[in-house]
Amino acid sequence: MSLVNLISAIGNNSSIYPLIVRDCGIEVPSKVALTYKQNLKDSPEMAKNATRERFIDEYTTSAVWLGGIPLINKVCDWGISKFGYNPAVNTELYKERSNQGIKFNIEKFKGKADKEVAELEKALTNKATYQRLQAGKFVLSTAIPIALMGYIIPKLNFKLTEILRKKQVQKEQSKQSTNVSFKGLTSVLANMSTVNKMAITDGGYAVGRVTTGRNKYEQMEMAFKMAGMIFLNFIAPFWIATGLDKLSKKIFNLNVNLDPKLLNNGNELIGIELPKENIIEYLDKKPDSKFSKLCEEYCGVKYLKNRVRDPRAYVNEKKIKSFQQELEKFIKEAGESGDVKKYSKKALKAKSVNILANIGISSFLLAVVLPKLTFYLREKVTGSKAEPGLL
Repeated sequence: MSLVNLISAIGNNSSIYPLIVRDCGIEVPSKVALTYKQNLKDSPEMAKNATRERFIDEYTTSAVWLGGIPLINKVCDWGISKFGYNPAVNTELYKERSNQGIKFNIEKFKGKADKEVAELEKALTNKATYQRLQAGKFVLSTAIPIALMGYIIPKLNFKLTEILRKKQVQKEQSKQSTNVSFKGLTSVLANMSTVNKMAITDGGYAVGRVTTGRNKYEQMEMAFKMAGMIFLNFIAPFWIATGLDKLSKKIFNLNVNLDPKLLNNGNELIGIELPKENIIEYLDKKPDSKFSKLCEEYCGVKYLKNRVRDPRAYVNEKKIKSFQQELEKFIKEAGESGDVKKYSKKALKAKSVNILANIGISSFLLAVVLPKLTFYLREKVTGSKAEPGLL
């Protein structure tokens, strides 16, 4: 993967890549280290137990959080296919519009994509069953991670600490020393992205962690921490990105709203043909145009191997219109600069700095500021520096 592609991936706040970087690469190691340092102020034994709990909790929940939903989605898709349906049929198409819908697409794509049309016909004939299967997929892909992260993992983690502490007490009583080590609604829900499902899962996870708290102070602390994590993972990065991009416009007079991969080849956008009115008709009539291929890469438009638009997929016209407007703005401003290639190069550098700064700022807030603020409030409320659940 090239550097530009890497920056593009971690700069896409609608994907899991910036979450992976922040969570596994920065936030978790920092939290483990801060937990040890904070609880060492109480006692080495408290630091040992608290750090072990944090290490297990953070890395097991991260594994479930980042990998659980995609894995369950694949298993559910396999199950749906075993019922004879293709899970690629988007339930949003049940809402018939003037230019797309299941019935509309069946008529439009007959003779062009017969296999896909047959799959649409089956989904139309068995609408209730197919919607239930897709709804079940959503429930399983969120409920199982919530149960694991919010209830099962913390309960097992707490139980492990209880067992180890009992053993430690027994050994101390027998005066033996020890060294311990450790290492509609259905349509909306069915078509949610992995990141949106992760946000919902985090909400359920937060409820689970609060209710499994071992005392009221641990529950209060967990509620504050989880609320902060949800905000900093799923809301703040968009705000930071928007602010940094606006700052680039104000200070450097650069339009950096496009993806870095597009900015890297900004001169290729000049002269691109853009649809005038009906976007879907344009995508169907000119599937090999530059704009159609960009929509395929950046707006979720899907084409079959023969370059016929996939009739099973829903076209998000609002997203495409917004994308087109950003393209038009960039083309206009880059052209007015007098040197498109130079303008694009500067815009790419600024965008790359913004993305790395966003990762740095949001990671710092998650890995340092939030834990420090949590520790501060803990001392104010409980009068102790130690983990409230271990008191």
